[in-house]
Amino acid sequence: MALLRDQALAYAGHQVHVMRRREAGTLLAWAGELAGRTVLDVAGGDGYWAGQAVRRGARAVCLDLARGKLEFGRRLRGRPSLVEGNALALPFADASFDVVLSVCAIEHFDDGPAALTEMTRVLRPGGDLVMSADALTRADEWPRLFARHRQRYHVQQTYTGDQLAKLLDERGLTVVRQTYMFRSRRAERLYLTLSAKGGRAGWNAAAPLSPIVTLSDRRTPDGHGSVVLLHARKR
Repeated sequence: MALLRDQALAYAGHQVHVMRRREAGTLLAWAGELAGRTVLDVAGGDGYWAGQAVRRGARAVCLDLARGKLEFGRRLRGRPSLVEGNALALPFADASFDVVLSVCAIEHFDDGPAALTEMTRVLRPGGDLVMSADALTRADEWPRLFARHRQRYHVQQTYTGDQLAKLLDERGLTVVRQTYMFRSRRAERLYLTLSAKGGRAGWNAAAPLSPIVTLSDRRTPDGHGSVVLLHARKR
């Protein structure tokens, strides 16, 4: 009974969400065939998304600093290896992984570029980095909402696709593709409003809006947005 409860909680926390399913699902799809490959999820919390890589045949590791999240993850079925550690000093050898995954984590790090250096270091040549980040390209239009978002989620810095592409190029990675989510002005405001006023409950309550946001993104030019998704390959 406890296992079923924990599985349900994990599903609700990760899948019943206005954007996370599409976001993480896109990144995992971009990583390509995972069977037999090694995958590292950086700041992956309870390891839920790394567990999805395990389901696809990968040998996956989730690293996070939050011991409570890792302990919860150890109670889930199909879990990856769970490691307590710092994204700024990854406890793995050079070129250890075929794929590095990071779902909206870099914006919370004290030193995002240092984390990218570490992700690159543990990625083998030809390996894939698939990541997302808070971009919030129009945040200056709603400064109070943005300030609340930063405070509530400890956002240290936001990153546009161009900024990430430059940082990755400097570290020897070439961007394969990128896209934005919550692209329209109205969608960006919705994202910030959910974050600033709704919190975790708001993201889950807004899950029925996910198809509407997806349709809006398809109809809106891909040059702005709340979250940027990016796939790069190590040269």
